[in-house]
Formats: sequence, C-alpha cells, structure tokens
Amino acid sequence: MFNNKVYHKIDALSGSVATLRAEGVKYNEIAEVESRAGVSLAQVIKLDGPNVTIQIFAGARGVDTSAKVRFLGETMKIPFGDDLLGRVFTGAGEPRDGGPSLSGADKVPIGQPSVNPSRRIMPHRMVRTNIPMIDVFNSLVVSQKLPIFARAGEPYNELLARIAMQASSDVIVLGGMGLKYDDYLKFRDTLDKEGALARTVMFIHTAADPTVECKLVPDVSLAVAEQFALKGKDVLVLLTDMTSFADAMKEIAITMEQIPSNRGYPGDLYSQLASRYEKAVDFDGAGSITILAVTTMPGDDVTHPVPDNTGYITEGQFYLRNGRIEPFGSLSRLKQQVNKGTSRSLQQDKVLSSAEKGKNSGNDKEWFRANNTTREDHRTIMDAMIKLYASYKETVEKQSMGFKMSPWDEKLLRYGKRFEEEMMDLEVNIDLIDALDLGWRILAECFDRNEVGIPTKMLEKYWPKTK
Repeated sequence: MFNNKVYHKIDALSGSVATLRAEGVKYNEIAEVESRAGVSLAQVIKLDGPNVTIQIFAGARGVDTSAKVRFLGETMKIPFGDDLLGRVFTGAGEPRDGGPSLSGADKVPIGQPSVNPSRRIMPHRMVRTNIPMIDVFNSLVVSQKLPIFARAGEPYNELLARIAMQASSDVIVLGGMGLKYDDYLKFRDTLDKEGALARTVMFIHTAADPTVECKLVPDVSLAVAEQFALKGKDVLVLLTDMTSFADAMKEIAITMEQIPSNRGYPGDLYSQLASRYEKAVDFDGAGSITILAVTTMPGDDVTHPVPDNTGYITEGQFYLRNGRIEPFGSLSRLKQQVNKGTSRSLQQDKVLSSAEKGKNSGNDKEWFRANNTTREDHRTIMDAMIKLYASYKETVEKQSMGFKMSPWDEKLLRYGKRFEEEMMDLEVNIDLIDALDLGWRILAECFDRNEVGIPTKMLEKYWPKTK
C-alpha cells in the first residue's frame, strides 16, 4: 500500500534535490512531484527523522516550494520482457528511440542485493570476442567483472561496440553514461548495421540529460540483465563510463552538503561501485551476467579514486592505450580457468558419439567453438608471444639510442611489427583457434623453432610445416 497523503510544502530545493517533512517514508521509495512543469518521478535518497530528501529525476526546473509530493510506497521498477531487445531507453527507463512505452510489461525492481554466493557456480566458460588481445592473451570469462582503463580520447566506445557485435553472448545490455549524442548515435547505428541490435538493450544517458539518470543507468542495466539471466540467457553488460557515474554521485553528494572524501567523491564510493560490479554471476541452473565497464582515468592517473577503487573490486583490467589493449598491465585474473586447453581427440572421446566424431572430423575450429573450449597450445602461444614482444620493446629502445642491430634484433623488430599489426590491432576480427594458428605462423616466419622457447612436444605438434 502506498501513502495517499499529498504533501504541499517543500522546505528546501538545491539542484535536483528537494527536502520536505513526511511520515512513513522508506529509503529508495519513489515519489511523484507535481509542479508547473508537470509530474516528475523522484526517489528518496536520505532520511533524517521527519526530514526526507528526494532526488527529482527530471531535475528541479519548474519546481517550487509549493509543489505537491506523493510517495508511492515502492522502490523504482523497470519494465521487463523480450520486447526490450532492439530498443533504446533513457536512464529512467523511458523510450529514447521513438518506440512505444512498455506499459503492459512486467516490472522488476532495480538496485536489489547481489546474488547469494550459494547460487553461483565457479567461472569455467569463456566469452569469445574474436579480439586476439582478449581471447588469446587475457581471456574474458563468463561471470567475470572487468574494467577497461583508458584516458580521454581513447576509442573505448568503438571497442565496446565491436565487442557487442562479436561476443558469444545471448544478450547484450549496453549502459551509456555521459555520452555525447554523436557517440550514442554511433553505437546505435553500428549495432543496427551489423545486425547486433536485435539482441541488444540500450540504456543511454547523454551529457545533456539530468544527472540523476546517469546514476540510474548501471542499476536499470543490471536489473534487466539479471532477469534475462534467470531465463537462461548468457548476458554481457557493457558500461561506459563508470567515471561519469561516480561524478554524478559526487555532484549529488555536494548538493546534499555531504562531507567529501578523496577529491570530493562521497565516502561510500567503494561500496557504491562494488554493489554494481558484484552483480556479475553465473547462476546454477540458469544463465549468467558478465560485466565489462569502461573507467576513464582523468589525466591518465590510475591512482584517481575511481580506477583506484575499481581495481580492488574487479578481477583484473584491460589497459587501452594508443588505440590498443596493452599486453603489459592488462590482466584477467580468471583466464587460467578457461585457457588451460585440451587435446581435441581426448575430449572428443568423452563427449561425442562415434557418429559425431566422424561429422566433426577435420573441423577443429567449429568443434572447439561448439564445446566452448580452447586448444592445449593456448597458454604456450600466449606465454611465448608476450615474452618475445617484451624483448622487442627492449630492442626498440636500443634502436632509438643508436645501438647497432644484431641479426636477433632484426628478427625481433620484424616480429614486433607483425604482432602489433596482426594481433594487437582492434580491427582484427578472428576466431580464437584461427588466432592461435596465426600466432604459430608469425613465430615460424620470424624465428627458428629453437629460438622461441617452446617445448619440443608442442613444436612437433603445432609448428607450421615448411613446404
């Protein structure tokens, strides 16, 4: 039951925040604010005895102290259903794409607690993105939470769009915070052109929208993702940009005259970020939620409060520098769960009938993809190529200082150039097994087999045969 009482006096207004005296109100409860500007929704964000502070979603423009406030007795809910797929909404859940509202759909609450750990299963499946710097070197794992650390100007939105198009997930939920309108249009048009919009739900807050909607985007995105996961779908949640989310929290905290913490951010910044990231889960008997979130670093400073706190919560990070995912510093702490690899013939004997073995014979790539596993040489290629790339970077420094290049240095320079062009470039779209084969070819064309530090057993099985 909701409180039918209408309150006719607001004691204080500051930005999008209003304070009034009310009774029987709960934290996070939704209210209707009726003013000259029309009816707007608001949310309770602070309780101090009889003093109730609400945040008006559409902002306080047109709202005065005589506005009418009615509390609805429930927390904010978002419509949910399969009709969401292919649609674009605001942070408050209103249609942004000109389509109809989902008034008849079931509604689910946002901002609910994280899933009980007893209902989770250990991460053991890979999310394939067809981006070698992720799939080969820092595999993204189902139910993982990973940030993309980037400074302003890096193509992180383009990277998220590419992942949305290529990822091996059933549903993509894209949450945009503080986006330029052109960036929003580019997201939408790119996904539509590539045929990925049909499995995508977008919640977009642009820089021109009310600040409070920015704060709502992660919650509504994750609430919808959780419902799809409970229906058995593997959901990939892409968020950009969590620093904008933190800045929205800071702006609201300043308006409420809260005591600031590091660089003006609220003291509960860590808890606020963690409550969103901890929504990542692989349900026992249902689907999963995997979170990949951009965190921009003002001044390229990783000690800034937002990336600094994020690093303690998440399971690794991708560093996006100079338009590439850097192999040094980037880390997926769960990759060892999925890149152990297997011999196809041994695994086949366990899971395939004799008829299926014959059907899949000679089609390794499709078999590994169908079984969502990787090949036994995955770690070998990963370790060897990164080690040699580190040597290449040292050789580049020697070259810049005028040292004479040895034959080994020349090999490293040739290898490093190919590695950057064929593996690191984010435009590369290649299946995991093809990427492993490409890695072997690059090594074979740049080095002798006794120079790459790979065990003889692996060399005999995978080193490309010369014609």
